[in-house]
Amino acid sequence: MDPLRRQPTDAKVEKLLDVAVALGELDREFPIQLLQTLLYVASHKDCHKQALEEDLSFSTASGSRNTDWLSKEHRLGKEGLGLITKEKDPSNRRRLQLSLTVEGQCLIDTLKGILYD
Repeated sequence: MDPLRRQPTDAKVEKLLDVAVALGELDREFPIQLLQTLLYVASHKDCHKQALEEDLSFSTASGSRNTDWLSKEHRLGKEGLGLITKEKDPSNRRRLQLSLTVEGQCLIDTLKGILYD
């Protein structure tokens, strides 16, 4: 018997693996909090950063770190992934409103295609 088995035995779990591989292509160190943040923004259009932090039990620092990483500019001058925008809420300038960019929506559509097609 060949010791290098590559035949999938669970097609649904293989789809989850395909999602993880797709995210790894964006950043090899794509952490679970970053995925949670992306999926929260994708499932809560124009949400507030504070709501995300409360609902996901993130500290303010974690919320900032993850939303920075997903936006255009990451910390320390490093380029972000450009998947979300962070803008001041027009109804309350102290709050940050989060939404997907076109690239972010394309990624979500790709992930949904992997899981549901």
